[in-house]
Amino acid sequence: MSEQPELTKEERILRMMKRTLTSVAKDTHAKPGFRHPLTEETVNLIRNCLSLIASREQELAEEHGRPMNMRPRFIDEPRSEVVVKLDVNSLRGGKDGKPEH
Repeated sequence: MSEQPELTKEERILRMMKRTLTSVAKDTHAKPGFRHPLTEETVNLIRNCLSLIASREQELAEEHGRPMNMRPRFIDEPRSEVVVKLDVNSLRGGKDGKPEH
């Protein structure tokens, strides 16, 4: 697995805040038919915070030249890209690289 790039303190804070807010949302999820334990205002505040965090993470990634499409992968997960080795000499014709006539 490739190494993660070094994150700034701000990026680490944003990541922890995002994890905390999503954990609160998951832990307080109400089953259908039950009243949600959080008020609608609080739910909207959490949504707004997560939106701001995502926006700032995007800005920081662009500043540091990091792609935002990084996703965790299992070691045995098949990759979508296929690497094909090409023999350049065979593309040119002969083994010496000169085209055959």
